[in-house]
Amino acid sequence: MRVSFGVLGPVTAWDGAGDELALRGPRHRAVLARLVIARRRVVPVELLVDDLWEGAPPAGATSAVRTFVAALRRALEPDRPPRTAAALLTTRGPGYALDAAPDSVDAWLFEDRLQRAATLPPEGALPLLQRALDPWRGSAYADFPEAPWARAERARLTELRLGALEHLARVRLDLGQAARAVPDLDAHVAEHPWREDAWRLLALALYRTGRQGDALAVLRRARSLLVERLGVDPGPALRRLERDILRQDSLLDLGPAGPRPGEGTTPGDQLWNQAADAYQRVTPGARVRLESTVNLLRDLAVTGPEGLRTARAQRLAAVTAAEELGDPLLTARVIGAYDVPANWTRVDDPERSARVVAAAERTLAALPDTGHEGARARLSATVALESRGTRGARGPQAAAEAERIARDLGDPTLLAFALNARYMQTFHRTGLAPERDALGAELVTLATRHDLVTFRILGHLIRLQSLAALSDWAGADQHARAARELGSGTNAR
Repeated sequence: MRVSFGVLGPVTAWDGAGDELALRGPRHRAVLARLVIARRRVVPVELLVDDLWEGAPPAGATSAVRTFVAALRRALEPDRPPRTAAALLTTRGPGYALDAAPDSVDAWLFEDRLQRAATLPPEGALPLLQRALDPWRGSAYADFPEAPWARAERARLTELRLGALEHLARVRLDLGQAARAVPDLDAHVAEHPWREDAWRLLALALYRTGRQGDALAVLRRARSLLVERLGVDPGPALRRLERDILRQDSLLDLGPAGPRPGEGTTPGDQLWNQAADAYQRVTPGARVRLESTVNLLRDLAVTGPEGLRTARAQRLAAVTAAEELGDPLLTARVIGAYDVPANWTRVDDPERSARVVAAAERTLAALPDTGHEGARARLSATVALESRGTRGARGPQAAAEAERIARDLGDPTLLAFALNARYMQTFHRTGLAPERDALGAELVTLATRHDLVTFRILGHLIRLQSLAALSDWAGADQHARAARELGSGTNAR
């Protein structure tokens, strides 16, 4: 029986006839969702336990996970003979994997169609984009809006969906379907008013349907939002479009709908727009959007040098926005969520780092005296990381505090972050290469056990540096190869 899976909305599964399968309770669906996010990779049982029960799991948590898996197997493969191996939800090594076909998960199909559409001319891209957007039934992983393990994937898919909507609008404009593009774009800017390219496309679509006055009104509304509320001027694409409409430039009727060279918004612009959106709309939903922005920045930071530069530049804006909301717990989450592995011994922008440290220290002082130990540890780790290369006792003290709390809580991701912070505070004198190598070895073991890929890469890089300092060239080469192989195979956390 063919089974397909849906995560672009509530998590569900359907049989070959399109009927919904009974997946039992929320934790059964959580296991399935967590395996979909892993994309056919093994998720250790211990990690499933940590994800399903935040904080301290109950004594029978491991047995409960096995019970959930057994029930899911019965639902997904009802005709499987007793005592035969499962074909879909398989046991591998220390955990489980979902061996779903690439075209059986709606999120995977969505991304595949987007990638193919990006290589096609407008007439070929249009049906693919429409088919890519059709499966969306609500927010991705809608059953688990607060689950940390789903947060980054939900934010990533949401950003892809918003980009796909704008790509679809550009394609319709290029095909002469401006009137069809207007209603969808109007709804799009109403829901996401800080996306400059959406405003540009809406104004262009209105102009091409003969509504020049409405097009100018849209551009002025966009300018008002940006200038009056945000204090920034519209980008070059919006400014150029307004000038061209006033001149009735003939290229507006004939040219492609994409921005002219150098005028497009960058991924960093889009992330800043989301942070600004949260900053202006002080509602519970806005707070979630602000946290999602930081998750996007964290993911962007590991995509390469350009992504890292953009993420660093936009991070401070998100921290400032969080502080303005006056909620120290929210600010702690925004600051602490940026747990990007680091191995440069000095910060690139001392002034920016000093401002992040100051915000982290203010937030530490504002936290309640008891509780919220995880937030306290993340703030302390941030202080240690961002104060690397400076003199003084505060950096090492903050790193030690973060490590102590992380070990007490038994949180592997937090411990990896804290170990990174401690590593950054081991360059104040010579002779500490053996200590750094031990930290790298612990990071590799910890990250391998809990599938923390970027921290695993960091562990290998730390060992590479440390063993080279100890003249162990063969060992250094081994870790260089391991880091290179991991880096070429993933861009996950």
